[in-house]
Amino acid sequence: MAAEGSAEHGLSSGEYIIHHLSFWQSGKPGGVADFSVLNYDSLIFSILLGVLGCWLMWLGARKATSGVPGRFQAAVEWLVEMVDQQAKGIVHNAKSRTFVAPLALTVFVWIVLLNTMDLLPVDLLPFIWQTLRGDHEAKLRVVPTADLSITMGLSIGVLLLCLFYNVKIKGVGGWAHELVTAPFGTSKNPFFAVVLGIVNFAMQIIEFVAKTVSHGMRLFGNMYAGELIFLLIALMGGAFASVGLGTGIALAIGHIIAGTAWAIFHILIIVLQAFVFMMLTLVYIGQAHDHH
Repeated sequence: MAAEGSAEHGLSSGEYIIHHLSFWQSGKPGGVADFSVLNYDSLIFSILLGVLGCWLMWLGARKATSGVPGRFQAAVEWLVEMVDQQAKGIVHNAKSRTFVAPLALTVFVWIVLLNTMDLLPVDLLPFIWQTLRGDHEAKLRVVPTADLSITMGLSIGVLLLCLFYNVKIKGVGGWAHELVTAPFGTSKNPFFAVVLGIVNFAMQIIEFVAKTVSHGMRLFGNMYAGELIFLLIALMGGAFASVGLGTGIALAIGHIIAGTAWAIFHILIIVLQAFVFMMLTLVYIGQAHDHH
């Protein structure tokens, strides 16, 4: 299903894209960042896909046998082993890995599922939702990772874990000492020690903020761009009904070719972005274990 619905309801190309990039929200935001407003669609799809991911992994563990594994079991075993090897190479504390490795696996599977929603036809679920509600203006965005609040929520969760492990591994005093002595060290001179302490602390805070923002923005930016390209390709197919026969046929063929090519390429982006997010999660938590 492409963008024929936009013509039926008198939407221009710009209005069609804006409509598809709008969330089903609890209210109208009062500004760029309004924490009192919930994006219901992002929350619902995130929770449902999280449950689906847990069920798939549980199913793989439940059906595991000591004999020759089936394809699904082999895929799950390969995935678990891959994540475990990455965790061992980055987080050197064996006790921490008992939590961090499963966390990394959960993050990877969850984000792959969230990203995969981008492969659904852009008008499919919104059309079903509008039909059920009897309102062709009803909004629904189906790619949670194209919502900055979701990706930043994930990255802030990683930040909180980093702070937790900094305190757990180094102790409150040890981490506090590190905050004012790294990366530039300290000085025996009291004046320079205070100056370096302030500079070191500022650099540490900037590092935490920069890592958190870039962690969430990278995933959001890639998935938002992918979603937008799918919308533009959908408009190409939707233009079939509003132009001449020859041009319309050419646009329809271009819509199929471009949509197929981008979907195939986007599979790589879907998996790669989940892998990058997982690896950065491991790296940041691993850094929290290192003493400076």
